[in-house]
Amino acid sequence: MLLIFISALNSINMKLISLKLLPFTAFMFFGGCTLSEISQKTKDGVAGGSSYVKSKGKAAYEKSRKALGLEKSKKKSIKPMSVTKRKFGVMPDGSKVSLYTLTNANGMQVSLLDYGATVKEIIVPDRNGNFANVSLGFNKLEDYIEKSPYFGCIAGRYANRIAEGKFTLENTVYELAVNNGPNHLHGGKVGFDKVLWKAKVVESGTGLVFSRTSPDGEEGYPGNLKTAVTYLLTDENELKIDYLATTDKPTVINLTNHTYFNLAGDGVGTILDHEMMLPGDKFVATDDTNIPNSIAKVAGTPLDFRQPVAIGKRIEQKHPQLLAGKGYDHTWLVPETKDSLSLAATLRDPSSGRMLEVMTDQPGVQFYSGNYLDGTLIGQGGRSYEFRSGLCLETQVFPDSPNHQGDEGWKSCVLLPNQNYTHSCVYRFKTD
Repeated sequence: MLLIFISALNSINMKLISLKLLPFTAFMFFGGCTLSEISQKTKDGVAGGSSYVKSKGKAAYEKSRKALGLEKSKKKSIKPMSVTKRKFGVMPDGSKVSLYTLTNANGMQVSLLDYGATVKEIIVPDRNGNFANVSLGFNKLEDYIEKSPYFGCIAGRYANRIAEGKFTLENTVYELAVNNGPNHLHGGKVGFDKVLWKAKVVESGTGLVFSRTSPDGEEGYPGNLKTAVTYLLTDENELKIDYLATTDKPTVINLTNHTYFNLAGDGVGTILDHEMMLPGDKFVATDDTNIPNSIAKVAGTPLDFRQPVAIGKRIEQKHPQLLAGKGYDHTWLVPETKDSLSLAATLRDPSSGRMLEVMTDQPGVQFYSGNYLDGTLIGQGGRSYEFRSGLCLETQVFPDSPNHQGDEGWKSCVLLPNQNYTHSCVYRFKTD
């Protein structure tokens, strides 16, 4: 009887095979179902493929395929999370620079350089599942060394500005490089962005730990500072960054990541139509050299982003704060919550549907609207980086905090021996 049935199937069921109904026909014979059960399972199978086969009937299903001389069905495998490494370039002193790529189970990728502990690429899907890089950067190490406006790097020892390149700590005046008008910026002439870090793959999860020791006196800062920065990519499409540092002398510290984002894609237009939301009701107002002079309310100013608004809507207003920075280049206060991390910002690109949420334990987030990009830099996608074609969202303490020690509302940036500097930030990517 079985041979007769198999013979019949060979002659009449080719159409069923092309319609992916053979599994259901075999299941009818070997599964012992009633006519009504068969009808329902076949209907469900047409709609959902072979997913209707339950554990009870799975053995019979595979047995029938074997009897018909068909291969065993293959399960769709989930892409494993991985870390790969390849050569990226060679430093002037002969040191080799490597590119590491983190990949999660969803196909999201983050590429990192051990030069500057730099985020080179962040590849994420849009609302239609199309992947694109949303981080500005270069294809060549030489461009990072010679031209980079801090693309994707770790800025330090002290990110942002210190007035006139000096501060006093425990009755000692420390003088730093003046490399941004009259002020010190992002750790000086050779900051953390311009050095090679040691890299190690994390033992659990998909990530890397970059580490280095900044020697006492480097760029004028006191103390031997041991620093570790951990990048971790999750299956929730989150890039987590954790910072840890210790010192053997009192010093000041403010580390951050300086990735330039464009959610429409690397080099695709400007960020002016991106919709920004910054929940803070206050920001750090600055003078015409971007040094803080007060903490001000956002209400009634073009710096009020408590509701989502297109970045370009008010950026050209003749407001003193926008004129001084040539656009947005300010620190917003991050509202405190009971959670370990608070929402610092959300960003949405209407064209692609890509969204970014920024969470942190730091008191501020610096929003920089790419005001000094001018079209002269050619990015990794072969496109020029035009005026305001990328933006930064840098979690940190306030600018010039070394000169505001003890001021009300200013979190201390001082690190003492036997203390740990810690800082956590999460960049979470989504679609609308």
